[in-house]
Amino acid sequence: MSLEKHPSANNIYETERLILRPMSREDKDFVFELYNRPKFIQHIGNRNVNTIEDAENYILNRFAPQIEKRGYGNYLLVTKEGNEKVGAVGIFEREGLDIVDIGYSLLEEFEGKGYAFEAAQKVKSIGMDEFGLTKISAIISKDNISSQKLIEKLGLKFKKNVILPGETEELNYYETE
Repeated sequence: MSLEKHPSANNIYETERLILRPMSREDKDFVFELYNRPKFIQHIGNRNVNTIEDAENYILNRFAPQIEKRGYGNYLLVTKEGNEKVGAVGIFEREGLDIVDIGYSLLEEFEGKGYAFEAAQKVKSIGMDEFGLTKISAIISKDNISSQKLIEKLGLKFKKNVILPGETEELNYYETE
């Protein structure tokens, strides 16, 4: 039995300044760059994306299956003006969490422009309005104050501290009401 691709798997979304499209194998160079930035490793973790081939495999093995199965997942953020790849945003199924998790990351040179909030707000509404999610969670490093503020601005509330399976860092856990 083959798995049918979810009808929404290829959806492209727009915000005022951004295009959000599902991450694809063609984004391997960008994923390699983003996932090896010091801030990404500090706040999100080392995903062992050490080569372009690792980045491609990460996309094919981690991102693509969830988008195909659920219709939502990790989206590349591209500016409408300038067509620049600036970051990623998504809703993820994570081991150790009962509720899907919203996450985002930007190249440092694009931080402070409101892109992360704009994209996260769109993905939250996609998840809830198009896919019927009733709750969304977020996990954030305790020292990532700007991300904590963004998540609270999105309407998620701090609930508890958690440690995900196979990890050692205690994270702040947020959830929609």
